[in-house]
Amino acid sequence: MRKRPFITAAAALAAAGAATFAYASLVERNLFTLRRLDVPLLEPDAEPLRILHITDLHMMPDQRRKQAWVAALAGTDPDLVVVTGDNLASPDAVPGVLRALDPLLGLPGAFVFGSNDYTGPVWKNPLGYVFPSGEYVQGVDLPTEDLRAGLLSEGWADLNNARTVLKAGGRTIELVGVDDPHIDLDDYESVSGPATAETDLHIGLTHSPTARVLDAMAADGFNLLLAGHTHGGQVCIPAYGALTTNCDLPRAMAKGLHRWPGSNALLHVSAGLGTHPTAPYRLACRPEATILTLIPR
Repeated sequence: MRKRPFITAAAALAAAGAATFAYASLVERNLFTLRRLDVPLLEPDAEPLRILHITDLHMMPDQRRKQAWVAALAGTDPDLVVVTGDNLASPDAVPGVLRALDPLLGLPGAFVFGSNDYTGPVWKNPLGYVFPSGEYVQGVDLPTEDLRAGLLSEGWADLNNARTVLKAGGRTIELVGVDDPHIDLDDYESVSGPATAETDLHIGLTHSPTARVLDAMAADGFNLLLAGHTHGGQVCIPAYGALTTNCDLPRAMAKGLHRWPGSNALLHVSAGLGTHPTAPYRLACRPEATILTLIPR
């Protein structure tokens, strides 16, 4: 007996869906990728400066392959390392994060935290990212202070609602950062003010690329803004892009380098290296870290 056409089509669609899910959960989320971008930000004749931007590790203790891949980024020879949060996905993940970052900790570095550096993941309907309810559900407390102490002990700058000046690549760099706006921990007013004219570069850090924070940083003259949080959309549709950014950032800016609207600042949003443990898949959006090479305008 001949199969009915609609049964055949339904079976083919189901098979395609299963294959796509298998690829997204077993293959693409492990295809760690190093992006390289030139950022025209320096004065004429200035020597290039290399910034390694890492974010959204969402580390589990047994993710040794991811840890080894991040550790190998020391071979890119960055002048400055910036980590923009959501490092943890388990109460036992701090040793794994520090193991991954260890070869980089001897370099000048700075960090801010994200919501998943404070509380652990809880299961949620993936459609909640596309149609958010506005309610943030917290999980188990994470060892935030252990992670902070591990990074501070190596001399990295804690920029959670803080501001500092450091030297890297022969330049004097002013940095400002906020704690995670996604859970309303940001307090930019406490560190706001015009960028210092005597410094060579002015960089702003935030986990979530929330407009109120980016607007304020850009208005103060911080002309390179670095963020994570979006996972680049995590699940993207070819020729359409990200379905959501999980914040008020436009979908078209879910990852990559963009001019922040209404300002002279450039915004780099990294798609990050991990996934929420309850949504372990990526589609048309590989996990990434980025080398930003600052060059003359």
